[in-house]
Amino acid sequence: MTGLKNYVIGAGLGLALAGAAAAQETIKVGVLHSLSGSMAISETTLKDVMLMLIAEQNAKGGLLGQQLEAVVVDPASDWPLFAEKARELMTVSEVDVMFGCWTSVSRKSVLPVIEELNGLLFYPVQYEGEESSKNVFYTGAAPNQQAIPATDYLIDELGVEKFALLGTDYVYPRTTNNILDSYLKGKGVAAEDIFVNYTPFGHSDWSKIVADVVALGADGKKVGVISTINGDANIGFYKELAAAGISADDIPVVAFSVGEEELSGLDTSNLVGHLAAWNYFQSAEAPINAEFITKWKAFAGENRVTNDPMEAHVIGFNMWVQAVEKAGTTDVDAVREAMYGLEVPNLTGGTAKMLPNHHLTKPVLIGEIRADGQFDIISQTEPVPGDAWTDFLPESAVLEADWAELDCGMYNTETKTCVQIKSNY
Repeated sequence: MTGLKNYVIGAGLGLALAGAAAAQETIKVGVLHSLSGSMAISETTLKDVMLMLIAEQNAKGGLLGQQLEAVVVDPASDWPLFAEKARELMTVSEVDVMFGCWTSVSRKSVLPVIEELNGLLFYPVQYEGEESSKNVFYTGAAPNQQAIPATDYLIDELGVEKFALLGTDYVYPRTTNNILDSYLKGKGVAAEDIFVNYTPFGHSDWSKIVADVVALGADGKKVGVISTINGDANIGFYKELAAAGISADDIPVVAFSVGEEELSGLDTSNLVGHLAAWNYFQSAEAPINAEFITKWKAFAGENRVTNDPMEAHVIGFNMWVQAVEKAGTTDVDAVREAMYGLEVPNLTGGTAKMLPNHHLTKPVLIGEIRADGQFDIISQTEPVPGDAWTDFLPESAVLEADWAELDCGMYNTETKTCVQIKSNY
């Protein structure tokens, strides 16, 4: 019996070791997006596109001879939970890379964890800038690739003279509006012609705020709204605009966080003509975009739409695959070094390039909302290099990020020193 017992134990141990080896034969990709809570309206689709991209790569044979395995978690629109889930992905699931976050407060929550553990995050959403971490690649727009060009459009093309800066109360809207306030005043807009208001996530009663925006134009000057409202609060905001009878001709709104996914849940008939500024729209006419839309609808359903942060994940994922192949490993330091200068097609027919400051080159698009919830692209630039540090705040204008040559994300060009920490709160 002793021999048989030893055989059974040995066989069991052998199977366990074989199972452990098999478990290590996949390259694990962490997907860190809210699937519940106020941000699920925007983030669920990003989880879905990551699953599609991973499935496509596996169909091509995987990466470095291994299949990719998606490890999906739900931080549930709970900002501290993002940090916990990121730590779980890296220490328990042992992922090789993470794609995730939407709000800047969720990214800020994750940042100290990935820097401590030397993880790698691809962040796909437009944001306030004022950051360049060694452990993050920012594939969404910096302010000079969205907020500044959109503001110029309101002034130059629509004749807006007064500005309502409406945002959700967290770091992205506050920092972006701080930049825009400085930018507008630099262009001669008086302080009293700038109205700033912040509301909590999920805010639903917009009647007084919309009334205040209308009152801003009581002197006859044209008012425009710059919206950094995030998540499902947009539903109530646009409904209140419609209820108040405000058209885009009266008070144009340019949104930085409203795309096709958010509009798919709204009656957009009264929103025709309002604007959004992104680097991609589903309506972009390019063969590569038509192919992507076809694949997406086949994967996710005929009624599903595409949007800008999805394109950012496509670009980021394809760059990560290229960098892993170039480095011959998923090691974070090696992959990071391999990322600089990589170029991949974007979905508008051009090329995205990864810069040493961990930001991309991106075209700036202005779109008008159509009755069907899509956008007519009314303005498009050549690719603009993303700027980690804005030129419109004095303390940031002297900073630059360069991880390739300077090994620094916050280099002071006046003192010639690298500053390690800066709080954006």
